[in-house]
Amino acid sequence: MMDIKTCSIEELHTLAADIRQKILDTVSKNGGHLSSTMGATDLIVAMHRVFDVENDPFIFDVSHQAYAHKLLTGRWDDFDTLRKFDGLCGYTKPKESKYDYYVAGHSSTSISLAVGAAKAIALKGEERVPVAFIGDGSMSAGMVYEALNELGDRKYPVVILLNDNEMSIAKPIGAISKLLSQTMAGSFYQKFKGKVEVVLEHLPESASYMAKRFEESFKLITPGILFEEMGIEYIGPVNGHDIESLIETMEVAKALKKPVIIHAQTTKGKGYEIAEGTKEHWHGVSAFDLKTGIAPKKNGAKAATAIFSETLIELADKDEKVVGVTAAMPTGTGMTAVIEKYPERFWDVAIAEQHAVTSMGPLAKEGFKPFCTIYSTFLQRGFDQVIHDIALMDLGVAFAMDRAGIVGEDGETHQGAFDISYLRGIPNMTLLAPYNETTMKLCMAFAKDYTRPCAFRYPRGAFLAKERQSPAFELGKSVLLEEGEEILFIGYGNGVGRAEQTAALLDKKVAILDLRFVKPLDEDMLRGLSDTYKKWYVFSDSAAKGGVGSALLEFLSEQKIPDVNVTTFEYTDKFITHGNTKLVEESLGILPEQLAKKIL
Repeated sequence: MMDIKTCSIEELHTLAADIRQKILDTVSKNGGHLSSTMGATDLIVAMHRVFDVENDPFIFDVSHQAYAHKLLTGRWDDFDTLRKFDGLCGYTKPKESKYDYYVAGHSSTSISLAVGAAKAIALKGEERVPVAFIGDGSMSAGMVYEALNELGDRKYPVVILLNDNEMSIAKPIGAISKLLSQTMAGSFYQKFKGKVEVVLEHLPESASYMAKRFEESFKLITPGILFEEMGIEYIGPVNGHDIESLIETMEVAKALKKPVIIHAQTTKGKGYEIAEGTKEHWHGVSAFDLKTGIAPKKNGAKAATAIFSETLIELADKDEKVVGVTAAMPTGTGMTAVIEKYPERFWDVAIAEQHAVTSMGPLAKEGFKPFCTIYSTFLQRGFDQVIHDIALMDLGVAFAMDRAGIVGEDGETHQGAFDISYLRGIPNMTLLAPYNETTMKLCMAFAKDYTRPCAFRYPRGAFLAKERQSPAFELGKSVLLEEGEEILFIGYGNGVGRAEQTAALLDKKVAILDLRFVKPLDEDMLRGLSDTYKKWYVFSDSAAKGGVGSALLEFLSEQKIPDVNVTTFEYTDKFITHGNTKLVEESLGILPEQLAKKIL
């Protein structure tokens, strides 16, 4: 691990530049998060200089911006393995390094974690200081304010570094605000403020009242009033690239021994001019050319997200009742185009999955058709809202779950493995899935006209299955794609393509069923198939526990159907690592050639 405690300010700036170059060299080859982590580098260098990474909990929100932290904690030589299979994770991971305090991949958890760490430290009678590093985007989630509410009341010594890279939190008000903020960041102001508070306690009531009113008026022209009113000391805004000032500010905050938020303004993509500024494209990137910033063009099948986006626009063009929402992922979910075309009917509500889900309920109640478009892994964050605010009311919200299945380099925190398991047990919920472009359009047409809650899933990237003619979706009806002998392959969603590829490797003809609905199941079709096929193999890119295979076994048990052997090729009961999708699937034993060998 690098020792930066004795470096000069000039040496620290050189170190920060070296770190940025290392990040650029690696991400341009491997892909990964770029603009946010480049902008956070100076802050992280100062953080490591002031606080003790050996003892103080360093807690990164989402942690996609923590590459500099990895490089400062003994992972420089291994950094070229970033996001590769068996390489460094793109997020903090305690199994990878003792300096990664907590797993992170979803946003807005850092301050809650810091409060929990502070409680443990207090109970143990130690002097450690939790440091929470959070971006301004994560401040849009309600969990942050739940944590701040308790922190302001309990007064645990926690330092929060707010990395504001889009000026979305309290934009400074001209030169006066800048001067005041610089003043507030200094040790003189903090000492002066502490003395004033002592004096106020001994002043006559009338004088104390006037002094407090002056202090409140003073706060009104600074950006920190929200935090101050919650009981959190506020320092800033400060220049997030001035390492010397950052060190001084952090030392002041550390010495206060109370909850403090340091509001630092940074530039996304700092150090790489092509990516500098609020350019969403550079948040997360695939490999690209460093000189031009251009990624090589990919020739391949159309991505499922693109098919969803095109179809949603078509539905919205034809029916003004079609509306929709996403939670801070308009580009990733394919919602950008429809939001631009119909800004009054489609919304991005920022990192607020709970709000996104609940807000669509009244729209359905009022006769609209909401498409709630959220990654499978992020819909987990709105689980209670799906139950309490949608399913309990039996409202016709359609949940479009992007990134279902293996998502590759983002790893454990992002794999779309659990949506079938956590949605299948909810009353009034219907679950369905397409397997190619044709069935995606048919699936969405069904969802648009369906008056009850439903959820459909589709993969990152292209579908595996080939195109073929297909009938319209009917509630609870499956489609037999191929007839065979003895063996039945049951595919759900992208699993149909995996079933087709596996069948092509066998020397016998197998039947292939497009299940379409895992809830409700096509009981008539399944009963009939159980007479002919005694070996059922289940293909679905999802967790086995509570998944498609479980649903089929429950059906066979309830119907008392004997002599049918069910084997599921869903994911085993463990969290799935990061890396190239094919390598990850190979490690799970679910590549078509591996499955064919197992069947034989």
